[in-house]
Amino acid sequence: MKKEIIYLIILVIFISLFGLLVLKKQVKKENTNPYQEFNFYKESNLERYKKYYLNNNYSYKDVVLRVNMNLDNSFYTNTKEINNFDLLMLVNKYNYVNNNFKPTDLVKVSKFAVNNMYLNKTCMEAFINLASNALKEGYNIRAISTYRTYDYQNNLYNNYAKKDGVDKADTYSARPGFSEHHTGLAIDVDNIKTNFNNFENTNEFKWMQENAYKYGFILRYPSDKVDITGYMYEPWHYRYVGREIAKIIKEKNLTFEEYYYEYLDKG
Repeated sequence: MKKEIIYLIILVIFISLFGLLVLKKQVKKENTNPYQEFNFYKESNLERYKKYYLNNNYSYKDVVLRVNMNLDNSFYTNTKEINNFDLLMLVNKYNYVNNNFKPTDLVKVSKFAVNNMYLNKTCMEAFINLASNALKEGYNIRAISTYRTYDYQNNLYNNYAKKDGVDKADTYSARPGFSEHHTGLAIDVDNIKTNFNNFENTNEFKWMQENAYKYGFILRYPSDKVDITGYMYEPWHYRYVGREIAKIIKEKNLTFEEYYYEYLDKG
């Protein structure tokens, strides 16, 4: 009888300890912050992560990235000014430069371009290399729009807005200060023979799809990432980021925003 009581007491103690252990694990699980396991997590954004997660069907990782990208805010809101030029600077609908901004080492594109095109020197040299090698293989790649001043973009955008309305213009043109062309690192191209709007249907586009990253360029506004970039698909628009980063972006099918906020952003 005593043995049975002892066994019963031991069993009760065991069950109690097991129950306590399970309870502790459950409490720990409930108190765990699932967003902080990513190295691009920002404590200051925690409440935004929670709200965005509840209102959308994204993984924790995507929630952290998208909130860091500012996508929980409407385009052109909660914006940040960029004061210094950098080869990996991000200018988009949340990050802008002022009307006095000018890229470092801005030089005239010596060939493979229409008249009076300018780019950052490093970008220009990479583009000349790209276009030269493309030509050797029988493909014509020409720069038709490169660096743009604030005033130029202001006139361009306002004309589009008058023609199509602000909402439509915002899908294909940047507001002044928010254009990637201000950086001197972006290039619109054609193949000389056809209008740039038809570039996707050319052999040159196919060549660019297969080779642009080898020279440090990425397709900046892909068709499947419009919700991130805020711009319609632009098969003619390329951005210089350097060969190493371009290769990663190509292999992982990322936008520059996605790469920037996962690997570069320290803010």
